[in-house]
Amino acid sequence: MNKAIIIGAGQIGRGFIGMELEKAGYHVVFADINMAVIDDLNRRGEYTVHMVDTECADTVVRNISAMSSLDPGLPDLFRDEELSLVCTSVGQSALARVAPTIAKGVSLRASAGINLPINIIAVENAAGGSTQLRKHVFALLTDAEQNYAGQYIGFPNCAVDRIIPSNAQGTNAADVVVEKYYEWDVERAGVRAELLPVDGLSLVDDLDAYLERKFYTLNGPNAVTACLGYLKGYQTIKESLEDQEIRKVVWGMMEECGQMLEKRHGFSAEEMLSYRSKLMQRFLNPYIIDSVTRVAREPIRKLSPADRIIAPMNAALGYGIAVPCYYTGAASLLLYDNPADEQSQELRQMISRLGVRPALETVSGVPAGSAAALAIEKEYVRLAEKKKK
Repeated sequence: MNKAIIIGAGQIGRGFIGMELEKAGYHVVFADINMAVIDDLNRRGEYTVHMVDTECADTVVRNISAMSSLDPGLPDLFRDEELSLVCTSVGQSALARVAPTIAKGVSLRASAGINLPINIIAVENAAGGSTQLRKHVFALLTDAEQNYAGQYIGFPNCAVDRIIPSNAQGTNAADVVVEKYYEWDVERAGVRAELLPVDGLSLVDDLDAYLERKFYTLNGPNAVTACLGYLKGYQTIKESLEDQEIRKVVWGMMEECGQMLEKRHGFSAEEMLSYRSKLMQRFLNPYIIDSVTRVAREPIRKLSPADRIIAPMNAALGYGIAVPCYYTGAASLLLYDNPADEQSQELRQMISRLGVRPALETVSGVPAGSAAALAIEKEYVRLAEKKKK
């Protein structure tokens, strides 16, 4: 039997990775610090994934076991010859904290002389997550262990996409509620062990294309939806997108981004239209209640040069694509004024002290004298005036 370890039994770990791996035929071992979830998994020997959409469905996941991620016996599982896959779902910032456990497991596997390949995949909302994890793990290995890992252990990067409603909980601690849509793209070149056919998992040669499509087309417009919604006093993403003025801007951003991705990565116009149409349906799912303050948080980070607004905007401009909706979007983040959000307050103070365009240049690298900065400032003034009325 093929076995898999998932370090991080959170909602993505259970509601996406664990469910799909178990359906594919893996025995899944969950490891987490949340003992309420671990105890529930072990007590019942199963959990239920509730899919919410226009059609709702339940899936019971049974071929599982669970243990504390702090259990000193966790690395011993790496000596099992049936183990062929290890996934993390802990958040990018926690990869360094789980690396010692994985490194110990690799060391034990090497010392046991197990010359069978495995894959270790960081299933995180971060570019190059597995590469980052590999660096943390290799820093803890001896030279001989690094040679072993280089030969037998793959660290393929991946892109993952599934919305977990923050408003819905299952009946039991381990149950989880998810949306219908899911996508898991794994970098083919990094794979060492053969993967069982997993529903929703695709091996791709150009992972950057799929990462950018998700990050720029989903995360960027979603952040703008939140900021425009906040300016109008809305509470949720769905409520904000039901405002036709906001939806027009958000859809326009997706179109501008789509034109850029078509030129940059060779996606067809039909592919991008289908992708953004699905995104809009997902955002308007009545079961997905996501607050604008959660999605809009940390505007300085979201306006940084390599992030979801400025990077695709600059790329589109480089191809000669007009981006009026990106200008509106960037302006909405500059205007985000939430007393509970530290970055929004820092940005407000910066604008007050320096002015709109110098502040924009400071956080995003867009030159204050550029046509883009002038256009963003114009939208900033327009949105600010509308807010006053």
